[in-house]
Parts: sequence; C-alpha cells; structure tokens
Amino acid sequence: MELLDLVGLPTAQFATAWPDELSGGQRQRVGVARALAVDPPVLLMDEPFGALDPLTRAELHAEFRRIQSRVRKTVIIVTHDMGEAFALGDRVGVIED
Repeated sequence: MELLDLVGLPTAQFATAWPDELSGGQRQRVGVARALAVDPPVLLMDEPFGALDPLTRAELHAEFRRIQSRVRKTVIIVTHDMGEAFALGDRVGVIED
C-alpha cells in the first residue's frame, strides 16, 4: 500500500475508502497510484487535471512533480492547457490540424 502514501493518501485512512467517499483530487491520486501499481515503463495521461478546480489542480501539479521525481518514469500528458504543458513538461510537442 505504499503507493497510496506516495500519492499523498495515508494508507490507514484511504485503503478501504469507497470511490464515492473521495474528492475529485483524491480520485485523481488513486488513478495515479493504480497506474503505477503495474510498473509501466511509460505513463500516458489524457487531460489528468482537466476536471479539477484551480486550487486542487495547482496542488496536484506540485504532487505530480514530486511523484515523478521519485518514480523516474517517462510520462506523456495530453492537455489543451499550454501553461500546464510548460509547467509539467521537460519537452512540449504541439499537434495542429
């Protein structure tokens, strides 16, 4: 259960929680923990912070950077928010029609 702790959800409090008991930000954290549980070489994230309020989004950006520095995975994030892309990415690619 150390993955829950890694994503900022204390295992003792959240290991038995049901989805409807979690906030949007907590659900996003659980999603990251689930993705990391299978130890993929690359994480693909499609608009992972899009449905969050600005405060939670900023909080999770910081958490994401902390987690990424610990797990050292290649992460590809799809976003329509250029500010988010530059804040989170080492490299940014733009796809146009």
